[in-house]
Amino acid sequence: MKNKTFGSALIVAGTTIGAGMLAMPLTSAEMGFSYTLLLLFTLWLLLSYSALLFVEVYQKAERQDAGIATLAEQHFGIIGRILATLSLVIFMYAILTVYALGGGNLLAPFLDFLGENAESISIILFVIVFAIAVTIGTQAVDAFTRILFLVKLVAFFFVLLMMLPLVTSENLGALPLKYLVIISASPVFFTSFGFHVVIPSINNYLDGDIRRLRIAIIGGTAIPLVAYILWQMATHGVFSQLQFIEIIRQDPTLNGLIAATLQATGSSFISEFVRLFSALALITSYLGVALALVDCLDDLLKRVNINANRISLSLLTFVPVLLFALFYRDFLGVLSYAGQMFTFYGLVLPVGMAFVLRRKYPDLKYRVFGGNLGLVIALILGVLIMNVPFLIQAGYLPVVAG
Repeated sequence: MKNKTFGSALIVAGTTIGAGMLAMPLTSAEMGFSYTLLLLFTLWLLLSYSALLFVEVYQKAERQDAGIATLAEQHFGIIGRILATLSLVIFMYAILTVYALGGGNLLAPFLDFLGENAESISIILFVIVFAIAVTIGTQAVDAFTRILFLVKLVAFFFVLLMMLPLVTSENLGALPLKYLVIISASPVFFTSFGFHVVIPSINNYLDGDIRRLRIAIIGGTAIPLVAYILWQMATHGVFSQLQFIEIIRQDPTLNGLIAATLQATGSSFISEFVRLFSALALITSYLGVALALVDCLDDLLKRVNINANRISLSLLTFVPVLLFALFYRDFLGVLSYAGQMFTFYGLVLPVGMAFVLRRKYPDLKYRVFGGNLGLVIALILGVLIMNVPFLIQAGYLPVVAG
């Protein structure tokens, strides 16, 4: 039982530490370290809160293996299911596309001999190779994630060990070039704590044990928060703000981040360790989200009395991802869109379900702290973050560099 809880916490952490974390330096360059910390803590509190709302809602789930769309239908009818399903599926396809783009971007330099086809072949390899573990099932992802997560921690430790001594107080003390960029960057940062899609899979894996699910969520989110703070300290402290902004404007991808690391440190060894860590972060997130999408599609098909096998579900999951990644290469653009979709699914939806549940069952055994005031504050912040892209387009908020 303890091993399952520990494994679930690692799935949460592994799913969380992914493309959002890697994109943080790309989107926070104009923000400065102090404002970046403020945004990190705010979103960590907000998304941990919304995840615990899901735990609260699962107390009255009709069945242990119920997906989020099933819970939404239970409380809001068929409209709830449709909205939950659309937002979830669009988000997961978008974020998996981001992982495929990032993975292909990191792998492509090793396949330069393929010429202009190097990145396309890299994307195909990334999608297919790790689709195999997801097709096998949750236990395979658990085992694979434990191994990769430990290797990722070692790689991250070495990256920090090499970069933190190069941090300067001058770089850390850089002031925001645009103060409102803290709001503009929020959709991308929002995905940095986007583990909510794996909650149904973990709930089923833990046999519906609410206590163990809470432990897995709280423990699983504490690890990324510490990692993010150290990661931001290393990047903001090593990179000269203006120099870094210029690099990411030219190449707003993970290779741009690696190029900035090479230029700031003068060490190809450090920059290649950043590449290794980035690849492992993408893989663990890819596995967790892909597992969640497979379970989501299974839940959706069962709703219309279709029992699909694991291979069919995997094809439905990975073929669209592969096509999107091959024909749409805007890494930060897709990530920002994913953040917008996830805000509805990961924040607005659980707030609504918790509000309805509390009215139906005033004697709930477990309630998340904050009462109804907490729900209102979370809802307002969620609506704001969802509308950030529109506010940027209207000129009310600054465009994020890159």
